Amino acid sequence: MGSDQREKHEQVQYIEFLSGDIPRIKQFYAESFGWVFTDYGPGYSAFEGDYVDGGFTSGVPVRGSILVIIYSEDLEATRAKVLAAGGIIVKDIFEFPGGRRFQFLDPDQNELAVWAR
Repeated sequence: MGSDQREKHEQVQYIEFLSGDIPRIKQFYAESFGWVFTDYGPGYSAFEGDYVDGGFTSGVPVRGSILVIIYSEDLEATRAKVLAAGGIIVKDIFEFPGGRRFQFLDPDQNELAVWAR
C-alpha cells in the first residue's frame, strides 16, 4: 500500500488470510464483494480496497482467530451475493445497537461479518 491518504493512524490497514485454494477464494470474494486481486506467485494473492488492503496466502485456515467485519449499504443484497457465491450463513441478520449484521463462512471456513446501519 502506497503512502497516500488511505493510511490512517491506528486503523486496520492490512488483513491476511490463510487459504487452502487461492483461486477458489479469489472467485468467492470477487463475486461477493467485487474485490480485485494481484497475484504474487502461486502461493499469494493480494487485494486492494478503499479502506483496507489484504491478501490470501497458502495455508490451512483456523476458524475463530479473528472476525473481520465488512460494511454494506444494503445488507440483504450483500447477504444474497454471499450465498450465491457459496458462502454459508452462520448467524443470520440480527440487530444490535447501531445497526444490523450477519456472519458467514467463506469457502475456507473463515468467519466474517457484514453490517449496516
